[in-house]
Amino acid sequence: MYKLLGSLKSYLKWQDIQTDNAVFRLHNSFTTVLLLTCSLIITATQYVGQPISCIVNGVPPHVVNTFCWIHSTFTMPDAFRRQVGREVAHPGVANDFGDEDAKKYYTYYQWVCFVLFFQAMACYTPKFLWNKFEGGLMRMIVMGLNITICTREEKEAKRDALLDYLIKHVKRHKLYAIRYWACEVLCCVNIIVQMYLMNRFFDGEFLSYGTNIMQLSDVPQEQRIDPMVYVFPRVTKCTFHKYGASGSLQKHDSLCILPLNIVNEKTYVFIWFWFWILLVLLLGLMVFRACIIFMPKFRPRLLNARNRMIPMEICRSLSRKLDIGDWWLIYMLGRNLDPVIYKDVMSEFAKQVEPAKHDRAK
Repeated sequence: MYKLLGSLKSYLKWQDIQTDNAVFRLHNSFTTVLLLTCSLIITATQYVGQPISCIVNGVPPHVVNTFCWIHSTFTMPDAFRRQVGREVAHPGVANDFGDEDAKKYYTYYQWVCFVLFFQAMACYTPKFLWNKFEGGLMRMIVMGLNITICTREEKEAKRDALLDYLIKHVKRHKLYAIRYWACEVLCCVNIIVQMYLMNRFFDGEFLSYGTNIMQLSDVPQEQRIDPMVYVFPRVTKCTFHKYGASGSLQKHDSLCILPLNIVNEKTYVFIWFWFWILLVLLLGLMVFRACIIFMPKFRPRLLNARNRMIPMEICRSLSRKLDIGDWWLIYMLGRNLDPVIYKDVMSEFAKQVEPAKHDRAK
């Protein structure tokens, strides 16, 4: 297990060349590692340990354990509101067998480890697509200028090559920016869809899962209905039928303990809070991107904020002369270049770049 979890650290390694932003990496790298870690832990608990243990008379325990795990166990939702130790043996466990419609069957806990794995793959998809779209362009044009340990002649040669690239490829980076922003939108869509599907997966209990847990602290102990126990019951019931010696049908009622659900309930508490935080961050990022695209006057301030050594006049000039794709490329360059080199390149680029078409028309 330690070796398996240790192999995930490669997803969190520092990028010397950054082509995305922090929220994008939180979704693609951190969330992927988080979900894979949860999946591995639950898989180990489910397939290495003993995920279910049932109490029954007249039938070998391993037979009932296997049967109840493969099929499903159930609780009586109304029994969660009854007093434990007097009216019911455990939360949700009662003997109201007459009402079949009142039973709530649980099968989703068998699929949790697989669902978490596919969720992790869905979170990694935007990063995979962006790496394919980006194709190493930023690394190619930076040419090691993010590290200042080089000779003066080498530094000047690389700076001139970078400037030459920017001048010759003006108005050719719009698709570059659109693809990256599309991947960011995909991140936001992915989280929304995953939260919706998790809510369906848990029979409509996921969206209010964390809220119900936070509200639990204000409820008196004797009136509490633990939402974690309701979604992931620790004790359930299972009915096993077999033929007796005379061929008559025998019904065995078993009480099953599910240690796996202790892990499941804590896992999804953390996932609930993290997904809501990530959703807020991604929605804020969408608003920020909309400001960049639809409010051109916002761009010079961002460019100046990237490197305070660049005068605001040069930032305005570049933002006015370049289209959105070229502006985005030089904005991301500021994250990867040495600040002094970046200032020199932008100052020279502002002098040599041609004005945008709409400026020449004016």
